[in-house]
Amino acid sequence: MTEYGSEDVLDLLVIGGGVMGLFTAYQASGTPARVAVLERGRIGDPTTASYGRTRSYRKDYLDAVYARFADDAIDLWTDFERATGRSVLVRCGCMNVASSAVTPDLDRTYAQLSTDLLASIDMPLDVLDAAAIAQRYPYLDVDLAHLDPVAGLVDLAAVAETLTGVLHSRKVGVHEQVETTSLRRDGELWRVATDAGEFVARAVVVTAGHGTNDVLARIENCTLQVPLTKDRPSEAKYFVPPDAERDRYTSDVMPVIAYLDTGVYVHPIVPGVIDAVKVGYYNPPDIPRDRTGVRDIADFVAKVMPGLASASVSDVLDVDQCDYDLIADDDFVLGAVPGAPGVHVGVGWRGTGYKFAPWVGRVLFQLALQGGTVYDVARFDPARFDSDRSDPARTVS
Repeated sequence: MTEYGSEDVLDLLVIGGGVMGLFTAYQASGTPARVAVLERGRIGDPTTASYGRTRSYRKDYLDAVYARFADDAIDLWTDFERATGRSVLVRCGCMNVASSAVTPDLDRTYAQLSTDLLASIDMPLDVLDAAAIAQRYPYLDVDLAHLDPVAGLVDLAAVAETLTGVLHSRKVGVHEQVETTSLRRDGELWRVATDAGEFVARAVVVTAGHGTNDVLARIENCTLQVPLTKDRPSEAKYFVPPDAERDRYTSDVMPVIAYLDTGVYVHPIVPGVIDAVKVGYYNPPDIPRDRTGVRDIADFVAKVMPGLASASVSDVLDVDQCDYDLIADDDFVLGAVPGAPGVHVGVGWRGTGYKFAPWVGRVLFQLALQGGTVYDVARFDPARFDSDRSDPARTVS
């Protein structure tokens, strides 16, 4: 076995330089650990899932586990802003809506069910009555609106710029356009071969998005393959309201609006970030999907948000299109790679993951360098997909 000097050995090597990998490196580099990141493309590549203009951050899930972790993630976003001195959150709130003309049983809508769940775990939302809705949001035609004032949008460009700047200042090597070709165990170390040379590390974290299975297949003694599929919104449109009405739709007065029973979300205008209202129509995995009469974005605007009828409309063709990595059972994959001690993986964010990025980074850092995490993440154990191992090593939680 080759002997390595301590100066040549990384404590942590992160494979995948999207937001999850960068946050993992950010968390680890706040300690004395030696850290590096490998990215097979470019950091901030518009084709990657973690790039774009804005994503919502919220905690209004139908599952208490995700709601609690999302709430923790909001605290970690705030910590990130405080530590870096950068503002990356647009604190406009997030409001779930419903209309009896679209979903007649209002008590069974996502808006009501998620509000009930949050109330049961002591996270109440603001419930607006019909008069308040009409006064504050005259462009909406809805019967129910539940607002989380703590939620809002993440400015993705600001996050990427801040993370890369901090990692540079902490002397974290971020190596772009590097293809990983093999990972081999060498005693207590991992030898990672790439087309740019070999890296040696005590621990490895894989956050390679849609390339995750390619990396897993190159790990010695690893049989894990994650059932990943790609998804994108069925439609995404930009709406530019007439100048006389623009002030209604800016993030200082308009929250993120979600009608998840119909698969629609709406982002407000954010001055300096995006000068249009974005409306997306997609198929989230975590909603009670009783089909509504809403067939597309135009139908949604006509039935739910008629105030946008006079806006000019264009397709989203730039980097604000999303590219999600979905998992067969709709749960994150987060934990130890079976058969590869010292290697951990995070993938399968289901189109809802960006908001969890600082939390995911913290979990992966703790698993990789501290031997366990303060969070109970057994539910997300990658071993559930490793059918070749009858007694897989479980994630420490």
